[in-house]
Amino acid sequence: MSVKNIKEIKIQLRAHYRAIRESMDPAEKQRQDSEIAQRIWMMREYQKAAVFFTYVSKPIEVDTMGLIHRAWEDGKMVVVPRCVPGTYDMEFFEIHSEEDLEKGSFGVLEPIAAKCRKIEDFSQGFCIVPGLCFDSHGFRLGYGKGYYDRFLSSFGGFKAGICYSSCIQWNLPHGYFDKPVDVLTTEKYIRRIQKQPPAAAGRQNQRKR
Repeated sequence: MSVKNIKEIKIQLRAHYRAIRESMDPAEKQRQDSEIAQRIWMMREYQKAAVFFTYVSKPIEVDTMGLIHRAWEDGKMVVVPRCVPGTYDMEFFEIHSEEDLEKGSFGVLEPIAAKCRKIEDFSQGFCIVPGLCFDSHGFRLGYGKGYYDRFLSSFGGFKAGICYSSCIQWNLPHGYFDKPVDVLTTEKYIRRIQKQPPAAAGRQNQRKR
């Protein structure tokens, strides 16, 4: 499949799953958000983590403000991203309250860099990963800018994708360097992603050469 065809497929998928999210009944969305949050809090990786990385959700996304407040209550360091103007990179800052946030890129709430401490250690922690859609193998369909793809390539902690079950499909087109999440969490289930054995990965690499 050509790169052009993959791009067109992703555009169609984004439109499809955005429409599903925009049509959700608000009360049902709130219920599903709550179910997803409960599953996150039960995870041993969340409970053990000292640092909690997360995005600040937009209206069509799984709500993360409840997750943020719970992480504060649990004594965790809460770290959220800020898009670097003129690039497709993100910087991360520790926040202590909603007063540390302001509207930034794409109307998303971001940390106020002047009053927050910048975090540069990505070797550990529990990270909530956004996506319009995920597949059963932990790969994600984002918004097309690649912000999280770049970040996840250097993140050494535990990655948890959160998504509505109506926005999950079996397979998504993905590139060689795309990183799957470690666990996929919906309002219905938790799916731990089985890591590919090195031998199998080696055979796959040979086929791609």
